[in-house]
Amino acid sequence: PDLAGCASRGEPSARSDETRKLLVRVRSTPSKMYPILLKGHERSITCVIYNRDGDLIFTASKDHKPCLWLAETGERVGTYESHGGAVWHLDVSWDSVLLVSGSADMKAKLWEVETGVEILALEHSGPVRSCAFDESGRRVLTMCDAFGSLDQDRPPKVSIYEQEDMWSGGEDTSVALARWRRAAEFRLPHPEAGEVRCQLVRWMPLGKAVACAFEDGTIRLMDALTFEERHVLKAHDNKVTCLTFNADATFALSSSIDHTCKMWDLERFEDPPVKTYRSDRPLNACLFSPTKEHVLVGGGQDAMSVTTTSTRGARFETQFFHAAYEEEFGRVKGHFGPINALAIAPDGSSFCSGAEDGYIRLHHFDRDYLDMPDPVPEDDPEQAAELARAED
Repeated sequence: PDLAGCASRGEPSARSDETRKLLVRVRSTPSKMYPILLKGHERSITCVIYNRDGDLIFTASKDHKPCLWLAETGERVGTYESHGGAVWHLDVSWDSVLLVSGSADMKAKLWEVETGVEILALEHSGPVRSCAFDESGRRVLTMCDAFGSLDQDRPPKVSIYEQEDMWSGGEDTSVALARWRRAAEFRLPHPEAGEVRCQLVRWMPLGKAVACAFEDGTIRLMDALTFEERHVLKAHDNKVTCLTFNADATFALSSSIDHTCKMWDLERFEDPPVKTYRSDRPLNACLFSPTKEHVLVGGGQDAMSVTTTSTRGARFETQFFHAAYEEEFGRVKGHFGPINALAIAPDGSSFCSGAEDGYIRLHHFDRDYLDMPDPVPEDDPEQAAELARAED
């Protein structure tokens, strides 16, 4: 069925019933998983996230307008308009009250999710590449790139903002939502000085540390209060493109254009990694399945070289790996450009991918996948015997 027309035109009253009927028909077909094509952006997708409840999807692209979608049907609810540049990153608070977006217009903006009202614009000295809430939803982490030459004194920076009434138990009003202050800030290495460029920053679990990933494949852990360097990990041989955590915040995944995705134990966060998932393409995104022992990765040939090869050779599929055995067992294709972002619903019932082609593909897993047991080699006598012989 053609779900693209129902999801992309933004006609909730006229199309919602028809979309739900089509969705029921799709889910009743156990042998095939049909995507819902979300067309609301005019340029490349840069970020895709679910909220904590899994009923909303937020997307960002280079067309300046973050979008909000219903995760069940793919209907577009609305857009958040006022950025003046490409939107590189998004995050939503745990209670789905606030949205933060980082843009090339040198601003990180806070929005009220329900109304789309811009609450506050946080000025930066360069394009904002990363932004994230901590678990409380009362602190925001941002990272901006350098702008101009060294003598302009606009270096790359990491900043932490917090609500002014965070420690005083302030009032629950719209005015209180807009009271934010810069609590901390530190400078990053400057590329113009020959130093390595920072790619992204993320809160570590519990918000006590900040992880900074760099172009040379290193990940540095910084104290969230003093910004002292706690730990340095040489995670990859090339640029780190994604850093994400499992639902229990015990393991991390990092992906790189060196064609690998690696799992790290957060308790020690040291080389060697717990697991390494090897792909045949540069990787831009990775994530854990919240309900299965699976890892999803996506990427593809660099966007600048896409026109010189076919989509088959460029490898624009989402790959599925078994988390424990590092084996690839499936692929989901459909994009016509490298995958830049992946997100999965908190209940594991669906996932979506955003790519350079400007489309978001929303996939609701079929019953075959949801009911598929994770095989354990010890349960199969023949496979157990083979493993024993291999160990000998």
